[in-house]
Amino acid sequence: MRVIAGTARGFPLRALRVAGLRPTSDLVRGAIFDMVGPYFSAELRVADLYAGTGALGIEALSRGAGWVDFVEQQPRCCAALVQNLQRTGLWERAGLHCMPVRQALPRLGGRYGLALLDPPYAEPLDLQALAGLAEGGLMLAGGTVVLEHSRRTPVAGRYGRLCLLKQRQHGDTVISVFEMEGEQVG
Repeated sequence: MRVIAGTARGFPLRALRVAGLRPTSDLVRGAIFDMVGPYFSAELRVADLYAGTGALGIEALSRGAGWVDFVEQQPRCCAALVQNLQRTGLWERAGLHCMPVRQALPRLGGRYGLALLDPPYAEPLDLQALAGLAEGGLMLAGGTVVLEHSRRTPVAGRYGRLCLLKQRQHGDTVISVFEMEGEQVG
């Protein structure tokens, strides 16, 4: 596994053999960034939820995002994520929250333009995490939420103010891209 584009292109990323951890392949990572934009501005804040060893968020940083908050609950993954950030030289533009996503959401301080969610396939989709993004004031109007999930896990066309824009399938993996609607007036 390696960074596929940007300033850290080619850097190898440490992966772990941990039950339930399924790193996003280079092919799927490339497809995600083709769908949401290949490069970003320094003003973009990103949330990488269920970060694992950080491949998605590190890719966003490498492609120019200004800040990424990584959320991962497994301590071994958090340690590998820190090593990956240090190896790529991207540590100074990252925050790490080593705790469950539901616990981290109220503690995150950003208004994010992009959220990347790659929850474990073996567990049911955490709709409260999606609702927390949609209704918790964490996403900017027009912001993008990318959910990576198994094709056996159906997703709805709407979660609160998150509206499904497009989907792409790669083997068992489906990439669902949502857009955050603006605040409702009146």
